[in-house]
Amino acid sequence: MKLEQDYLKSLVERVEDVATEKQLWDEGDTIIVAVSGGPDSVALLHVLHEISSRRIPLKLICAHVHHGFRQESDDEAVMVQRLAESLGIPVETAYIDVPAYMKSSGKGVQEAARDKRYEFLFETARKYGARSIALAHHADDQAETVLMRLLRGTGPSGLAGMKIKRSQKNVELIRPFLRINKTDLIELCDQCGYSYAIDYSNMLTKYRRNAVRLEVFPFLEQYNTQISSSLNQLAEVTGEEDDYMELAAEDAYRSLVREIDGRTSFDAPSFLGLHVALQRRLIKLILNYLSADQENTDFVKIETVRQGVLQDRRTNWRLDLGGGLTCIREYGEVSFCPKPLVGQGKYIYQLDSPDGPDLVLPEIGKILKLALVDGEEMRDGIKLASGEASFDADQLLFPLTVRCRQPGDKMKVMGLNGSKKVKDILIDEKIPPSVRSMIPMVCDGSGSIVWIPGVRRSVHAAVGRHTTCILRMELVNAGKA
Repeated sequence: MKLEQDYLKSLVERVEDVATEKQLWDEGDTIIVAVSGGPDSVALLHVLHEISSRRIPLKLICAHVHHGFRQESDDEAVMVQRLAESLGIPVETAYIDVPAYMKSSGKGVQEAARDKRYEFLFETARKYGARSIALAHHADDQAETVLMRLLRGTGPSGLAGMKIKRSQKNVELIRPFLRINKTDLIELCDQCGYSYAIDYSNMLTKYRRNAVRLEVFPFLEQYNTQISSSLNQLAEVTGEEDDYMELAAEDAYRSLVREIDGRTSFDAPSFLGLHVALQRRLIKLILNYLSADQENTDFVKIETVRQGVLQDRRTNWRLDLGGGLTCIREYGEVSFCPKPLVGQGKYIYQLDSPDGPDLVLPEIGKILKLALVDGEEMRDGIKLASGEASFDADQLLFPLTVRCRQPGDKMKVMGLNGSKKVKDILIDEKIPPSVRSMIPMVCDGSGSIVWIPGVRRSVHAAVGRHTTCILRMELVNAGKA
């Protein structure tokens, strides 16, 4: 009996060390414990129960998934139910028709089972308001994961393997056993008499992970008997360095990246000043932000964008990145657009008076706001933003027309004799071609263009010292009005 308690105590202490280092839980936390019935998850439930009973109060919920394609699944569900009841732990069981999901989704056995299993775990976490979901992945699982990713082709993030703690869907996935070998977990169950199930499908090499464990690892152990330990060390070191690079990428994002009108952009010269490793990280971070369902963007896509910025320094280009994403380079600015750019359609609106309601421009996602201001306020030195303009209200001819740009448009620019083509104005101001169609033309009652928002205003109805009433115009995003 003492030997059993000593073995359990030793394993509990190792888990507590990891929990303290990684801050896996606090007193009173609710934790969903995923229990399949195998030795790993059975050991996890017992260890967490021991910690909760004697060390730090935790509310444990046992969660079991009946996958529906093994005859032994019924017996395993009963065994897990009895185990949880014997420990006084509530249990939630899901009966999932994985074969049916495989048929509807086209996914393989392991991927389909994993999808439905995690779906149930997250649902259970939401039901109980749990902070975390505890998974029984151990050091052998970590070694297999790293090796499989290495064989598939991966970067530092992949070599970092599974994390001991990772947030997902507002819940933390925690792996208290990730530094403990499977043999130690089986030994705990055997020494303490914990019943567990054996999944004989784990011996079928038709599944890739099983083949790696049963065939590849024994072969590699001929050259390194500590291959599993070496891969775990690699994951540990790479994981910490990966975390550091992620923080550096986030800093670069905050300092270089702008989010305007649905576009995520950065200046190419500033980007090229970054180290190549940080360049890739920044592109990856942007793509991951724009594609929430795509956690790991592939290297080819990242490198295509990076090489485009690096090599084509004086040209404009457009890349279709798939998934509705487009990358555009214009005038030294690189932009990522998550959806087709708006502003391609034709439109025309009329404003009969300066005191009417705001004009909504759904074609470009903007709103034109007008306001009359006493001319005396000009003496206060009011500064206008780029999306604002002021006019002498008494000299401005109504009705105003707000329309899309048309071929041959010209404007009498303030400070310039004669007229200038709008196209040339936009080129001189280095307005990206993809943005030009989103800029409206504001015309007075005679049809003359008086303002190109954010670009230039005309000579018409200029505000002077004799102005008594000012009409201020402002173009804002529809979502910020």
